[in-house]
Amino acid sequence: MALSGCGYFDSREAHRAQLAMIGMTSNDLQACAGIPASTKTLNDTTQIYQYTATMNLPTASDSTIIPVQQLLNITQVTLGGAGTTCKAIIRLDHDRVSEVHYAGDDDEIIGSDGICSIITRGCARQPEASMRKVSGGPFGPVSAFHSPAAPNQSTTATYNKQSGETVPNYTDKTKPVIVPRP
Repeated sequence: MALSGCGYFDSREAHRAQLAMIGMTSNDLQACAGIPASTKTLNDTTQIYQYTATMNLPTASDSTIIPVQQLLNITQVTLGGAGTTCKAIIRLDHDRVSEVHYAGDDDEIIGSDGICSIITRGCARQPEASMRKVSGGPFGPVSAFHSPAAPNQSTTATYNKQSGETVPNYTDKTKPVIVPRP
C-alpha cells in the first residue's frame, strides 16, 4: 500500500508492457495507445512510432504551520523521481511491434520508467488480441527497477544497405570505429 503512491506499480506496469506489446499489430497498437506523435520509416519493413506523454504533478498548498509543498519538493530532490515526461519509442517490423523503449524524465520516486505507464495504460487495461500474455506475480518476469532485455531483432528490422556495408571496429584503436565490411 505504501509503495502505490511512489511509482512502484506504475514502473512494473510500464515494464510489463515492454513484454506484452511485443508481437502486436500496428492497428492494435494504435487502437489501445492512440495515434503516435511521430513516425519514421527506416526501410521497407521497419517503422518507428514515438508516443509522448506528460504527467501533471499535483501541487500541495502550504500553510504557515506545515510547509507541505516544500517537504514534498525536498523528498523528490532527495529520493529522486520527480519525473513528468515520457517518450515511448516503438519499433515495428513487418507491421508488428518488435521493441519498446522509454526515454525522458520518466522515473517516479520508486522504480524506473513509471511515468511511461500513462502511454501503455490503455493497452494494459483492455489487452488487444495480438498482445502476449505476461504472467504476473510479485516475482514474475517484470521488475519495477529495470526494463526487460530487448528481444533479438530480425535482420530486416536492423539492416539497411548503407549500414550493411560497414562494421564497427572496437579493437584496433589506430583505425576508425566504423570501417568497410571485409
